[in-house]
Amino acid sequence: MTEKLDPKSADDILKKYDKESDTMMYKGVMAKIVSAIAITFSVFQLYTATFGVLDAQLQRAVHLGFGLALVYLLYPTRKSWSRYKVHPFDVLLAVLGAATPAYIVMEYQHLVLRSGTVSGIDLIVGLLGILLVIEATRRIVGLPMVCVVLAFLIYAFAGPYMPGVLAHRGLTIEQLVGHLYFTTEGIFGIPLGVSSTFIFLFILFGAYLESTGLGKFFIDLANAIAGWASGGPAKVAVLSSGLMGTVSGSSVANVVGTGSLTIPMMKKLGYHKDFAGAVEAAASTGGQLMPPVMGAAAFLMAEFVGVPYIDIVKAAIVPAFLYFAGIWLGVHFEAKRGNLKGIPRSQLPKIGTILRERGHLALPLIVIVYLLVSGYTPMRAALVAIVLSILCSALRKSTRMKPIEIVRGLDRGARNVLSVLVACASAGIIIGVVTKTGVGLKLASGLLDLSGGLLLPTMFFTMITAIILGMGVPTTANYVITSTIAAPALVQMGVPVLCAHMFVFYFGIIADVTPPVALAAFAGSGISGGNPLRTGINASKLAIAAFIIPYMFVLSPVLLMIEGTALDLLLTTLTALIGMVALSSALIGYLADDCSTVERLVLIAGGLMMIKPGFLTDIAGFALFVVILLLQLKRRKSAVQA
Repeated sequence: MTEKLDPKSADDILKKYDKESDTMMYKGVMAKIVSAIAITFSVFQLYTATFGVLDAQLQRAVHLGFGLALVYLLYPTRKSWSRYKVHPFDVLLAVLGAATPAYIVMEYQHLVLRSGTVSGIDLIVGLLGILLVIEATRRIVGLPMVCVVLAFLIYAFAGPYMPGVLAHRGLTIEQLVGHLYFTTEGIFGIPLGVSSTFIFLFILFGAYLESTGLGKFFIDLANAIAGWASGGPAKVAVLSSGLMGTVSGSSVANVVGTGSLTIPMMKKLGYHKDFAGAVEAAASTGGQLMPPVMGAAAFLMAEFVGVPYIDIVKAAIVPAFLYFAGIWLGVHFEAKRGNLKGIPRSQLPKIGTILRERGHLALPLIVIVYLLVSGYTPMRAALVAIVLSILCSALRKSTRMKPIEIVRGLDRGARNVLSVLVACASAGIIIGVVTKTGVGLKLASGLLDLSGGLLLPTMFFTMITAIILGMGVPTTANYVITSTIAAPALVQMGVPVLCAHMFVFYFGIIADVTPPVALAAFAGSGISGGNPLRTGINASKLAIAAFIIPYMFVLSPVLLMIEGTALDLLLTTLTALIGMVALSSALIGYLADDCSTVERLVLIAGGLMMIKPGFLTDIAGFALFVVILLLQLKRRKSAVQA
């Protein structure tokens, strides 16, 4: 029925584009030592989640200590070093990575009594801790994030020499280290606090779901639902990537995980390799916009915006639906244009069989959503879901986890959290500089001056800023950076805070398919054998919804379920969906028949009118859409009769 990319090739592609996957491959004693540290890390997190977390700075310090130790043991200083034998220098850094946060734990009472005064030893430990976080960021997150962090650190010292509104008094080394390392306003701030509580548990939950075979269940279910339709494998890619996005925290990992199966299927059906890679890249990137996890950014957003986590989940539902609808429409019109058929139903798995054999694997996902809606805290809901995922897997012998697999789940969960943990710690440095210098408001004022104080130009410049800042940066750090630097400009314009944060989040995420730094598209092209730039351009076309939806919910917050009635939401969603049909058909060049240049322009105009909130614009846009549709239906009918 299907062919799949060789696992070794898929692994190589993942390591090339996803730094988190390029780890050491220990054997023997060293492998056991690293696993023991990772398992102990998970046990600590589960214990504190069950019996109560420690004081904020203590919880975060222990969390960071475990994380840094594992990063330095798993990610070598240089790529040229052996991947099978640990280097003494990395062992030294691992010990220091654990020791510098441990200093906070051991000296906690004295640090509290000193109340911000930094002693000589504090300065050495704090400076070393900051440098270790930055180096860990280089190893597991990448240079783009390091460059942003270093730029902010330089700004902290260069304030007196900065021009115009960017000028400030400047900070001394003692002030900066004290603020970044010995308060909860810097490295140990909100991002690391969320990582040390909610995020870790949800990633551990995802690790156990992966162990049960949920990923294969999603792909088989998507095949059964959509594999037979026009362009079936492409629609399978969209559906399975959306389902995987509910638990996945990486666009690139999602591309390789589902794309190693779906991209060869698409190419075999007749899709061009540049388009096949683009479909998977656009769909997998959309997985980061998919509630309830949203690449772990949902938890950070709840803290930053100051609303319950479930409100973030509700706000993300309609935009995510519209995004995936846009990709689905794009692959549908491409399939119709190329007359690409689906897979014969006889070759596809039966949906009833799949649900009977492995439907129980989805129960933990259903339960966790129910618990969150019922008022459970995310931490408590994740704890229940972790236990339930193990129990549900035991319902059938084919999915049952052995005791050793349960232990390995603890190991894998700790390893999977490392990139998020380090990104959150690194993002804390940025936030610390922003709060200490006030540069966030200054940058917002600069954006407002550039846009002349008008909303649409401000949104446009904020979009460009978020896309640039999001290039090559993982989801959680991406959101922290964009929300800190770009969102305040929209808030100053009177945009609701949640709308402003969702706006920059969307554009930061879509950087994964926006050339020139389109990591998800590059990973897709690595699997398909296509051209990375053309794959990125095609992915941007398919992901057109992500470039439009944020403007929609800023202009019409009802899409985020924070204003208006249910009828308002229904009508706005319906007109937006029809608008997406018009836009997708225009970009692909097919609606009911091949589109002429004029027809494509009219469809774009009509689509944008329906997407823009307003009764008159909706009517006008719908009329343009219907005219083109009727003309094409008439033309196709004439061609058939001829």
